[in-house]
Amino acid sequence: MSKYAMAIDMNRCITCHACEVACRSYYDVPVPSYRNWVHELPAQGVYPDIKKTSYVGLCNHCDDSPCTQACPTGATYKREDGVVVVDKDLCIGCSLCIEACPYGARYLDPVTNKVDKCDFCIDRVEEGLEPVCVETCIGQARIFGDLDDPASEVSKLVAAGAVPLISTEVNVGPNVYYKDDNDVFPLVAAAFPPKKPVMPTPQNMWSKFFIPLFKVVIAGTFLGQAAAFAMQLFHGESDVKE
Repeated sequence: MSKYAMAIDMNRCITCHACEVACRSYYDVPVPSYRNWVHELPAQGVYPDIKKTSYVGLCNHCDDSPCTQACPTGATYKREDGVVVVDKDLCIGCSLCIEACPYGARYLDPVTNKVDKCDFCIDRVEEGLEPVCVETCIGQARIFGDLDDPASEVSKLVAAGAVPLISTEVNVGPNVYYKDDNDVFPLVAAAFPPKKPVMPTPQNMWSKFFIPLFKVVIAGTFLGQAAAFAMQLFHGESDVKE
């Protein structure tokens, strides 16, 4: 079984945002949300010792994923190949998984009221294609592959020292890694540290899960009763005509 991961070669990224645009277009992501992003950091240091880089981010498909633990319906779950996905049929839009994500990699679609995020373009991968962002990357800064295959480029990069974005407080086993030959990754780690997951409590479970669920049940019950009443009227009229 594969274990999919992605590596970002920070030496190759030219901050063109092509990956971000391609992903937004391919998945019709509503503004201002995103499934992956490129945040340009301001230059730091004193001339001539100046450092500049960008934070290339996406869902990290964590081994110990807080989002799957926070989801009350099982809509967010982790596949055997390590990819964290969202079952839109089970998602009720409670946003508990969004609060639990350390990387801010999820959003609630305002049209569908369903959570969405990067899924490594797993449908494309299963067809033998690369994720859209990898295919689009001009500088070939994004490398995707099987972490369990020692011959894969992503596995070699991790073995050579590519590191995940973690902190002393938050390490949930992310599967996105960063190759850094110019000592700029510390700038990203300082500017965008993973946040501590906010896990469900009885209070927010009540307001964000149970109340919306009750509304759905009540609405469903009302519609069911209305439909039954309409059918009774219809059959009643048919009996009178006969």
